[in-house]
Amino acid sequence: MITFEHLSKRFGRFVAVDDLSLEVTGREAVALWGPNGAGKTTAIKSLLGLLRYDGRILVGGLDAHKQGKQVRRLLGYVPQELAFYSDLGTLATAEFYARLKKAPKASAAAALAQVGLAEHAAKPVGALSGGMKQRLALGLALIADPPVLILDEPTSNLDTAARDQFLALLVQVKAAGKTILFTSHRIEEIEALADRVLVMEQGHVRLTCAGSELASRLGLRTQVKLHMPPAAMDTALSVLLAGGFAAHRNGTGILVEVLPGEKALPIRVLNQADIPVHDFEVQ
Repeated sequence: MITFEHLSKRFGRFVAVDDLSLEVTGREAVALWGPNGAGKTTAIKSLLGLLRYDGRILVGGLDAHKQGKQVRRLLGYVPQELAFYSDLGTLATAEFYARLKKAPKASAAAALAQVGLAEHAAKPVGALSGGMKQRLALGLALIADPPVLILDEPTSNLDTAARDQFLALLVQVKAAGKTILFTSHRIEEIEALADRVLVMEQGHVRLTCAGSELASRLGLRTQVKLHMPPAAMDTALSVLLAGGFAAHRNGTGILVEVLPGEKALPIRVLNQADIPVHDFEVQ
């Protein structure tokens, strides 16, 4: 569905993307993962026709440079930074985008319902929370039912609750058959959504693997702080250390290093040892 052939982009002497080749098949979700400056957004902007580049990009067999207008009809895009008219109503905003994309007027209300904003249709966009605005952006990207969805750091400005809601929506969109290409530097997004991930660094692809394998391939760890009765802490620490965990006491709790997808594992181990865990925090 999407093909990058030897994509390169320079800004003067700075090489933002160096010889990126990638094929995203239909109904597949592929992530570009890496820190800021890795080249992820540059690749996305090249696909959208916002930058000139060397190499070739194809979408549905169409050349993104030579047939840009036709290609953009196949794409829905959610940017990292949103820009809406704050005083315009939510439904009015969706209807405006429907006209721009030559979609039926009724698709505006349908898009709001799809992303859980139907009851907020009369509100001005400026009155929506950050998470709601991000869901609105997703609805607008889907309003003309494009086969491909492009997202650039889609949850970077959201709190944990809003991020979880947005990711749940993306999982539904993927299950409905959309092809998805997205950028991220959050491991939980990769694990929840990506079939495949390209790890980028300084414009180069350093690693390609399944999304579920990323944390283990890179040796990534996260820290979980476990809270329990003070009298149980020494025993709990001994159980965790004996189980091979990297753990130590930290103030009122025990800090444990785990793989991102195994945050509940130390709690299960302690439960099996009849040691109650009252609460936990992901550091």
